[in-house]
Amino acid sequence: MAAKSRARAPRGAPRGAPSKPAPRAERFELFAICAPGLEDVLEAEMRALGLEVGKRDIGGVAFAGGSSALFRANLWLRTATRIVARVGEFHARLFDELERHSRKLSWGRFIASGQPVRLRVSTSKSRLYHTGAVAQRIAEAMEKSTGVAPTVTSGGDEDDEAGETPLVIVRLFRDQCTVSIDTSGPLLHRRGYRLATAKAPLRETLGAALLLASGWDPATPLVDPLCGAGTIPIEAALIARRIPPGLSRSFAFMRWPGFHEPTWKKVLDEGRAQILPAAPAPILGSDRDAGAITASRENAERAGVAGDIVFEEKVISRIAPPPGSTPGAVVTNPPYGVRVGDRDALRNLYAQLGTIARERFPGWRLVALSADPRLDGQIGGTMEPVLSTKNGGIAVRAMRSTT
Repeated sequence: MAAKSRARAPRGAPRGAPSKPAPRAERFELFAICAPGLEDVLEAEMRALGLEVGKRDIGGVAFAGGSSALFRANLWLRTATRIVARVGEFHARLFDELERHSRKLSWGRFIASGQPVRLRVSTSKSRLYHTGAVAQRIAEAMEKSTGVAPTVTSGGDEDDEAGETPLVIVRLFRDQCTVSIDTSGPLLHRRGYRLATAKAPLRETLGAALLLASGWDPATPLVDPLCGAGTIPIEAALIARRIPPGLSRSFAFMRWPGFHEPTWKKVLDEGRAQILPAAPAPILGSDRDAGAITASRENAERAGVAGDIVFEEKVISRIAPPPGSTPGAVVTNPPYGVRVGDRDALRNLYAQLGTIARERFPGWRLVALSADPRLDGQIGGTMEPVLSTKNGGIAVRAMRSTT
């Protein structure tokens, strides 16, 4: 057994100062949010991490655990949008009830005195239906505890411009009030590598979900013949090398009053120890657009996986498996004909994708994201759906076949 490492004093502490004591064995009730349709993939990820998985809902999966579980979920989950912690849950049909319960919540556990806060409120099928009035009562309770009146915001997870400011989410449904605090900060798809983009970029969480749902074995080759800004090959390289997707970013929980840096350091060290020096099999990305290939290479460089991926500018008719390779997977996000390209003109592209896969990639898995059954029907063969979700507001489904 490896010897226990000694916790370092916080940065800036005087030499010889005692390190922050280990926290009590506190427990968090947590919820991992994902795009609706990705719950199966997310839950499988959570179980593989050894998290204590609870009830699954539309758009996420509940779990519980201590600081280590909270830290690992943010660091490792590839398909989650954000992780929230429950501050409290109570019944409220009157404002008096709302105020009384809100004052009792342990705000100081998550928010430092004087720290700016954002507050987002939604109500549905509840007697207290006015979101502004609900927000006012919650804000007053928070101000008494933290010393700062929060800024009230609106919108869903896309409203993330102020990701560095703590976000408190209040939801009233059938008179049951659930108060949560964001633990992640900027949305988890923001890995930090995708600064250069191509047309209609694929969100990183959806790219990872495609790969995980495809059944691709990271020890086998991966080909994306329509790679755009390189999201699928880059996410594949991160998976193949066991690189935590959150390794190069910060999180909201780091600014909590009770944040225990030695525990976070241990979780980080454990994550880094699992990283492989190189991807075990070839990963290829190609696109006919020279600008897309330039963007892909720049993004891969920022992600630290440029040496694991070969990006080439070429049309789909020129793609082929890596020489001497075993069967792997072709995973791609073709144009949908909604925002990029013309739908009728895309029929030939989808038909060409299917023909090339069958002729040049025998025994490989083929997975394509599609927004139109008439288009994915052009691929031919027996295709089965492996997930359905939305990409950029467009309903899409991932179709899989074995060539």
